[in-house]
Amino acid sequence: MKVGILTGGGDVPGLNACIKAATMRAVDEGHSVIGIRRGWGGLLETDPDDPASVGANTMALNPAAVRTIDRTGGTILHTSRTNPARVHPSEEPEFLKEGREDEEPRDHTKHVLRVIERLGIDALIPIGGDDTLSFALRLHDEGVPVVAIPKTMDNDVHGTDYCIGFSTAITRTVIFIHQLRTSAGSHERIAVVEVFGRYSGETSLVSAYLSGVERAVISEVPFDIEKLASLLMRDREENPSRYAMMTISEGAQMVGGEMIMGGKEDAYGHKKLGGIGVETGLVLHEITGVDIINQQIGYLMRSGSPDSLDLMVAINYAVMATDLVAEGHFGRLVALRNGNYANVPLGVTRQGVKRVDVGALYDVDEYRPKIRHVDGKPMFLY
Repeated sequence: MKVGILTGGGDVPGLNACIKAATMRAVDEGHSVIGIRRGWGGLLETDPDDPASVGANTMALNPAAVRTIDRTGGTILHTSRTNPARVHPSEEPEFLKEGREDEEPRDHTKHVLRVIERLGIDALIPIGGDDTLSFALRLHDEGVPVVAIPKTMDNDVHGTDYCIGFSTAITRTVIFIHQLRTSAGSHERIAVVEVFGRYSGETSLVSAYLSGVERAVISEVPFDIEKLASLLMRDREENPSRYAMMTISEGAQMVGGEMIMGGKEDAYGHKKLGGIGVETGLVLHEITGVDIINQQIGYLMRSGSPDSLDLMVAINYAVMATDLVAEGHFGRLVALRNGNYANVPLGVTRQGVKRVDVGALYDVDEYRPKIRHVDGKPMFLY
């Protein structure tokens, strides 16, 4: 068979290891592998009648091409947030515009199907989060053989307890929080650390839990800024070094407020998040009079090489996905369930975004993790 591999959405550490492991496994089983550049964008932008276009949007993957890629972060295939089912005129390749003058998004799924057929791809392994996998599910519904691999730092894909990139994001955040303590303590300030997490607050919750941060604001629970200020001032007074720290999800909202978003919508209807940490810090300063350190960790969470856990999961997911392809088991999502590797129907991604179990893991009155009993729970508390 000819197996296509692509990476979509935000980059995370572990993608290159996943690409390498899938390629090596497929080649060992006698299959060939083609890499699709820039996620679904590579298929959208390919003109199958133009060899130069094919060359610009694909690359041959073989043992020589992937030999050392697992030593670095990011993805050699590059990535995008392209959604071929909703393409705006500004994102449309010239050969697909056909003299159009309207400004409405178009569905170019039929073109993608034609490209897959013309490239001779027998099966696809897309690696991505909810948005990327939503189009993978569309292709599956159209009859394309698909086996998907979940990745996202937010760890919010339904059907799996774990997504590639989550462990490294948490590891980095914990390190940065501990480093930030020196400045917060030296200046006796309140530190507000904003982390990724649009709809799921797991990154904020787990980072706070592991680093011992006093308060964690998550996407699932709107917060009362007056109450938060009171709690942080109490934390600061009880700390011999006279400082306090909190984490906050980028998708968090004050009571009665909304997510802070900017820019235009992407192809999946999302605007760029960011800024709730700064706004929270400004209001906290007004209420308390204490100087604030605002730290948005942002892309530092997703840059660089993966930690050992992300390496292990990325490699094992890749092996599982390739084996499922070789065995002809399509329409599946590789996963971790209760600590065990498994595969589930790709359709579980239709259930939306996985969110924090607030009742079991979060104290809504104290704005902090509430993880008292771990006996019998899976490694990541889901």
